[in-house]
Amino acid sequence: MNSNQARPTDSIVLTGLRVRAHHGVFDFERADGQDFVVDVTAWLDLSPAAAGDDLGATVHYGELAEEVAAAVERDPVDLIETVAERVAATVLAHEPVDAVEVTVHKPQAPIAVPFADVAVRIVRSRA
Repeated sequence: MNSNQARPTDSIVLTGLRVRAHHGVFDFERADGQDFVVDVTAWLDLSPAAAGDDLGATVHYGELAEEVAAAVERDPVDLIETVAERVAATVLAHEPVDAVEVTVHKPQAPIAVPFADVAVRIVRSRA
């Protein structure tokens, strides 16, 4: 997708994927692990798939969900920003996807004050 081209208005949305992983800067986060919740919006043109009723012309959302979960689970890192980048790269590896928005929630973040949610959100597109 070049900079002169608008983002497609079609999308595949995965909301609330819950994945247990061991990311964090503290030793106890790495040792104990915690749940991360991931939302993904993949923007792509769905008209070819719809016109031909062809799964091969889109991204299989079930397989995508498994790939995203695997990306979150592997190789512990310090920052959820890094996890979000990893998920974005996983989604953009699918040829039909032009852009992706990824939100990684860390509902058990070690924060001393009460909170409803902590998350990072990134948007990435093909160069």
